[in-house]
Amino acid sequence: MLSFTDQTGRTIFLPGFPQRIISLVPSQTELLASLGLDNQVIGITKFCIHPTDWFRTKKRVGGTKQVNTAVIHELKPDLIIANKEENVKEQIEELAAHYPVWVSDVNNLPDACTMIKQIGCLTGKEQSAREMAIEIKKQFSRLTKRLTERSRTAYLIWQDPYMTIGGDSFIHSMLEAAGFQNIFGNLTRYPEISIAELQALQPDLLLLSSEPFPFKQQHADRLQALLPSTKIMLVDGEMFSWYGSHLLKATDYLMQLAAQAG
Repeated sequence: MLSFTDQTGRTIFLPGFPQRIISLVPSQTELLASLGLDNQVIGITKFCIHPTDWFRTKKRVGGTKQVNTAVIHELKPDLIIANKEENVKEQIEELAAHYPVWVSDVNNLPDACTMIKQIGCLTGKEQSAREMAIEIKKQFSRLTKRLTERSRTAYLIWQDPYMTIGGDSFIHSMLEAAGFQNIFGNLTRYPEISIAELQALQPDLLLLSSEPFPFKQQHADRLQALLPSTKIMLVDGEMFSWYGSHLLKATDYLMQLAAQAG
């Protein structure tokens, strides 16, 4: 019998390395694919769009916030991988009454690297996961060394109401790594803000994310009229919020973005 402690402090027990895994977290689904677990992963959410062949062929078990428990029971998993923030606590507790559920809690880059290594141990891919975490740390270390200035930045994830990211979020840690100073870093989680607050703070840079709200150029144009002195850019939200193997792609993107932000 194997025992594993997740990032929330819960311990699960498995008779061996899992062979029927359901992932309820898009970025962790991509991680499982990167670790070579194609045969072991039997279910994903409708938001698990990477890799594309899994998105087309794997059984869907609902969304991250609305899990279809009936489908999960049909699949009879021997492990469910979830996340404290992305999934609903009550649904996870219900599933944990029937199956081993391992829950991640990722709020910064070190948490992400720890999660990667722990999922490697959990799935029998310890060496590959350790090597991935080492490479991610190396890439971000090189990124940090190249930074010289820190633009005062606001990052929006939603509109109606406008919502940004606080200092205890994973996106905040990615902004910091890329050399952007989060002007709302003194707040927590995902606070609502107003145009008046943005106008009062006058950020050098306003980043509009592609997810969860899909900001487009029309939104940027509207905001630009209200913030004429602020540079406004549309950004790939996955590069800021996907905390699995996607991080291997993030440093080049963040470096290019920082150069464009000027």
